[in-house]
Amino acid sequence: MLNKPISRRSLLGLTAAGAASLMFSGCAHERPDGKVEVEIVSYKQEAVSIFEEIMVDFNASHDDIYLNLQSPADAVTVMKTRFVRENYPDVIGIGGDADYASFVDSEILADVSDYTGLENVNPAYVDILKSVTYVPMDGIYGVPYVANAAGMLYNKQMFAQKGWEIPQTWDDLIALCDEIVTEGEVAPFYLGYADTWTILSPWNSITVNMVPSDLARLVNAGEAKFADYYGEPARRMRQMLKYSQTTIGDPGPFSIQYNDACTRFGNGMSAMFPCGSFAVPQIMRAGTDIEVGMFAMPSAENPDDRIVVSGVDLQWCVAETCEHKDAVYEVLDFLSSPEYLQTYIEDQRAIPCVEGDFDLDPLFDDIRPWLDEGRVLDYLDHSYQSAMAVDAQLQTMLQDNDGTEDEIIERFLTKFDSDWQRYNRNVIRKVQDYEASQG
Repeated sequence: MLNKPISRRSLLGLTAAGAASLMFSGCAHERPDGKVEVEIVSYKQEAVSIFEEIMVDFNASHDDIYLNLQSPADAVTVMKTRFVRENYPDVIGIGGDADYASFVDSEILADVSDYTGLENVNPAYVDILKSVTYVPMDGIYGVPYVANAAGMLYNKQMFAQKGWEIPQTWDDLIALCDEIVTEGEVAPFYLGYADTWTILSPWNSITVNMVPSDLARLVNAGEAKFADYYGEPARRMRQMLKYSQTTIGDPGPFSIQYNDACTRFGNGMSAMFPCGSFAVPQIMRAGTDIEVGMFAMPSAENPDDRIVVSGVDLQWCVAETCEHKDAVYEVLDFLSSPEYLQTYIEDQRAIPCVEGDFDLDPLFDDIRPWLDEGRVLDYLDHSYQSAMAVDAQLQTMLQDNDGTEDEIIERFLTKFDSDWQRYNRNVIRKVQDYEASQG
């Protein structure tokens, strides 16, 4: 096994997971029965059951490879601890987010450009992974498996009964909200902003349609400021508050937690819920017969330019230390086969990153053209450092009533740009060095 240390900069971002990491065994190795063991550590703990079923089927059908797929609690922390100890799994299953970017930056992931299964992956999701890294990277360091999406969830039966049409523009959306408020039976939106992370979902969906797709890179390169672009999305976030559950006399958004908001939307107390596909299982726990749909957030100036926020929810990344990539690739082929990928997307209401004739949950019917054509962009918050606490900054801005609307938004924008420079010093330096090297 190779012993490739992680850079000191990356070590500073890693945290301990204690004895939990001792349950894993390291790189692919030969077992007493002669089989090569491929170890995968996945962060999708909610998919433990379905992966256990797939693992049993794989091991029953292979005489030369044993698949050991684990999904421990706090898996990313476990991964980071193992990296520090140079005890690498063969494969890690993570999302396409800042953790992935730091792993690529640390040079602990193998280039998988030679994996033939990439030919079947929707190029849009490969591009999304490339966009997450701080600077352009030679090679491909993850095999996209499934994605999720965010936009506007809506009650399909309610829309059909009322004759409401899916809004195509922001003005259409506000006009619909005004109509719903006038009728007074339900709220336009139910918002659970007591849990700050939920604020990021509408923020991502609104803002991605209104700013340059590479805005974070432009800021890091010193060519733009967030204040130049984030003002109008902030206004729209504040505008949505006026159409929340307070219109039917319920507690305001900052008094309601995510689970309660899901349940109340599921119970038909609002027509819409600005969130992602990940919320649907919780919504269905309301026990009603609600049929949930999703439409693209109508925040683009031109309806034809609308984009759906869709990120890589799970990808397979091979450790640089792995000495049995051929066995790993055989496992990935099995996981991505139509039968087992279909089983996974049905169980998890996921979107396959692999192209093919898959049956998607009816939830995605209205955004299917965007998914099929690759008109998707990643979640903006995947570029935000967790230390910035952007969700908390957004909550503060939404609750701020001190001064005029312009003054409130100006405070938010000033702090955002200031904090970005503070918490992204190393990234900014790396990006600017790269830009300089490219002339």
